[in-house]
Amino acid sequence: MGGRIAILAAGDIRALKGTRRLAMLTAYDYPTALALDQVGLDIILVGDSLGEVELGYDSTRAVTLDMMVHHVRAVANGATRTHITGDMPAGSYATPEHAVATARALVAAGAHSVKLEGALIPEVRAIIGAGIPVMGHVGLLPQTAEGGYRKHGKTVEEAERLVDESRALDDAGCFAIVIECVDPEAARSITAAVQAPTIGIAAGVDCDGQVLVSTDLFGLLPDPPPFVAPRANVRDIIRGAAAEFAAEVRATAAPPRARRR
Repeated sequence: MGGRIAILAAGDIRALKGTRRLAMLTAYDYPTALALDQVGLDIILVGDSLGEVELGYDSTRAVTLDMMVHHVRAVANGATRTHITGDMPAGSYATPEHAVATARALVAAGAHSVKLEGALIPEVRAIIGAGIPVMGHVGLLPQTAEGGYRKHGKTVEEAERLVDESRALDDAGCFAIVIECVDPEAARSITAAVQAPTIGIAAGVDCDGQVLVSTDLFGLLPDPPPFVAPRANVRDIIRGAAAEFAAEVRATAAPPRARRR
């Protein structure tokens, strides 16, 4: 009989730097998690991107901790062999103490680690000190981005700042660092400068791994981001199945009306 597949611990993921690349996708619900748990991903991210791609909000800032707990629990019910990282939503880590409380709530819901945006070193150290692994996140920070999304690290000064922030997160103990929407050359420099594996999204091919929003990858929504090549068209499959169902229902003769007494 086959044994239970061991979930990669945060330390195991960090140790993969330089040995092989990491694959991470988002999930927000039980059916998706159940499917993704079967394909050998290294990490499933329950991202606050759920605000936009699952709940229809204009940004991730509308996502609350209660929402994240709800979706982490759903994913944890489906994914039993894959490392789950839960996003800490906007406004949920204003102080180190606040950050620890938020991280504990996500772990209690089923996450194995948490992710927060920016080089918030006191908060990162406090969470790790409480025994909870942390994934860092540099570049585009959707929770605080103003004036739309743009490519980061295109100037020498900005690229150097991103490298410095990533080194600080690495020194603080992050087991991995997401690099989002960063100039590929800057992302390459960050990857070379840190011991933690980097996981890129819209940051070129030279990171230690890649992450995508599964909703984009599966073709569930129209107009995916330009850096995503959808591998399926699930939206049309759903529409086709629903249309066939509706047609079959309407093709059946309606029952006769009840007679008046």
